[in-house]
Amino acid sequence: MNIPENLKYTKDHEWLRLEGDTAVVGITDYAQHELGEIVFIEVETLGETLAEGEPFGTVEAVKTVSELFMPVEGTVGEFNSELEDHPELVNDDPYGKGWIIKMDVQNADEIDGLLSPDEYKALIGD
Repeated sequence: MNIPENLKYTKDHEWLRLEGDTAVVGITDYAQHELGEIVFIEVETLGETLAEGEPFGTVEAVKTVSELFMPVEGTVGEFNSELEDHPELVNDDPYGKGWIIKMDVQNADEIDGLLSPDEYKALIGD
C-alpha cells in the first residue's frame, strides 16, 4: 500500500494534507483498494461547518456505498469537480488528482491528533 509520509490519516481511512490554512482531504490507497471500482462521489456539504467524525459525503463503488468522514472540524470549501465525470481518479491517484474536498480547518491543533503514517500502517496491518 502507498502511505505517503507527508500526510496525516484517520481510522476511517481518510487522509489530510495541510496547504497553508487549507486542508486537502481524500481517501487512502488502502480504502480505494478495499472499495474497488469507484463509480460516484457525492458531497452535499459545501459551505457547511462540520465536527470531526461527521459525514461530509459518500463514495459509491460497484458493490457498496461508504460515508466519508471529516478528519477534523472545519468548513467544506471546495469539492474536486473533476470527480463528477471521472470518479475513477480516486482509484488511479488517491493522493493526487483523486482528492475529494478542500476545507478550512477550525482548530489546527486537532491535526496533531490524527494518525501518523506509521500509526496508519499499524492500523491496516501493513
